Amino acid sequence: MMKSENRENPNQRPTGSVPGGRAPISRRSPFAPAFANYLRRGEPQVWATAAALAGMLLLIVVLLAVVMAGGLGVFWPENIMQVELEDGGRFLGRIVRKEVNPDTGKSSIQFKTGNRELDPKRQDFRWIGEKAIRKMTAPADLCVLERVEHGDFHGYAVRLDGPDITPGAAPSGTGQSTRGAALPPDAMHTALESIRRKAAEEVGPVSGELFALSNQLHRTRDKLLRLQYRREAGGRPDLDRRIEELEETRRRIGEQSDRFARRQQQALADLRRNVVVMAGPDGRETPVPLTNIVRYYHPNSMSFAAKCRHYLSKVKELLWENPREANTEGGLFPAIFGTVMLIFMMAVLCFPLGVLAGIYLGEYAKDGSLVRLVRIAVNNLAGIPSIVYGIFGLGFFVYGIGGMIDQWFFPERVAVGTPTFGTGGILWASLTLGLLTVPVVIVSTEEAFRSIPRAVRDGSYALGATKFQTLVRVLAPMASPGMMTGFILAMARAAGEVAPLMITGVVKLAPQMPLDATFPFMHLERKFMHLGFHIYDAGFQSPNVEASKPMVYVTTLLLLAIVLAMSSAAIALRNRMRKRLLTRTI
Repeated sequence: MMKSENRENPNQRPTGSVPGGRAPISRRSPFAPAFANYLRRGEPQVWATAAALAGMLLLIVVLLAVVMAGGLGVFWPENIMQVELEDGGRFLGRIVRKEVNPDTGKSSIQFKTGNRELDPKRQDFRWIGEKAIRKMTAPADLCVLERVEHGDFHGYAVRLDGPDITPGAAPSGTGQSTRGAALPPDAMHTALESIRRKAAEEVGPVSGELFALSNQLHRTRDKLLRLQYRREAGGRPDLDRRIEELEETRRRIGEQSDRFARRQQQALADLRRNVVVMAGPDGRETPVPLTNIVRYYHPNSMSFAAKCRHYLSKVKELLWENPREANTEGGLFPAIFGTVMLIFMMAVLCFPLGVLAGIYLGEYAKDGSLVRLVRIAVNNLAGIPSIVYGIFGLGFFVYGIGGMIDQWFFPERVAVGTPTFGTGGILWASLTLGLLTVPVVIVSTEEAFRSIPRAVRDGSYALGATKFQTLVRVLAPMASPGMMTGFILAMARAAGEVAPLMITGVVKLAPQMPLDATFPFMHLERKFMHLGFHIYDAGFQSPNVEASKPMVYVTTLLLLAIVLAMSSAAIALRNRMRKRLLTRTI
């Protein structure tokens, strides 16, 4: 037998050995295998995604906290301080904030003041150094008058004057002010209620008659314009008599309207003679008409329950009243109504279009170069700036379709330069926002149908259902939660868009709302107010941005609340649909 050739060479050094017989040195860290397994399992990516989610949630919480901190405390009646300065000056104001100059170390206090018409500089805020203040007090009899115009008035109610003031509204002589006897709060409230009741009895019916006459005058003017246009365009002299009758009717209605307007002005002038005399910290007296007062209260002596009632009354005013003082005071009802109506009109007009387009792309269109180009175009449309959609809406909807409607149905208005549909309105704004949000609905609808397994379709076809029956009775119910997701995203985006609305129908103050009790009840050609534009107007277009900042926070909080409420309702509906319509029999 041949000997094996695998004998060890005595001169060959063993693998891994070192001179001197020492143990081999490992150059690999003992933590390397564990770290490699850590990377292979994807742990860093998991932590990165978790950190991103936590960061986004933190940003959302910070955003809500900032808006709530700036908006929830706006209506709380804080104390009004009487400030006496070292130079002998006095003024009344509410402490807004305190700041310390980092360079000089001096502390200053910002006060929100009132009595705008008495200040030669018309300042709503004043910065005063703490060393310049001799004394600050909070007198219990100091009152605040919230007025229709000129902002709040801070002072001491001294007496009531006027022909309609009841004899019991005299000073009691028990006030705590240094200006003499203070007016009892009950007397002030009684006088205000009496004047408001008298205004409702005398001015209210006259205002109603003026509104009715204004509508009649508007309809008569439309008929007259239509007949005049027909006479000039068709050469019909037989319309002269009818035109003369309408002109006589318009003249008669105008005279009646002028009489009622004079009666209204006279009644308001008589009511303005009833005043409350207010005294400032320097003793100067100022009469304030009772008709100009919205609310009267004593913040320094109010109990916690009274302050809560005041807060709730302000919230009610915000939700149901019209704005005043250049949109920096009062309510937001027209803007709330316009925002909600815009969203619903956008959904009704454009959501079905997006769903049908998504169904066609997902179920009927054959995959090809043209379909791929359409999908790319739809995805790119979602990234176009919103102002571009506004320009398109102005050119296509307003000047294009609206101009054609005016030429066909309202040529007499075009002739005098007062278009009906050829100008901005809530209809064109809704269509523009719908065009902006349709790509989101299309993509979400197509993805919802694609997520349904092919076996569901095959099973339906095997049972004898047609393609349309399968689509309507099987696929559409199963894809409805996904379609609702697209609707929620589209609605949330449309609620916050402002740029397209600024050139398609939104206004600072709408004299008439798109929906009222006048036939045909829904006026799609009218302009409207919007909460998003209200935020922009109050924050950047107000003559006093600092004074309008509280209303900016309140409007932002209200817009977020509306969007969250509508989105929550849609999400709840989607969840119910997902449970009930996940599977259906053919």
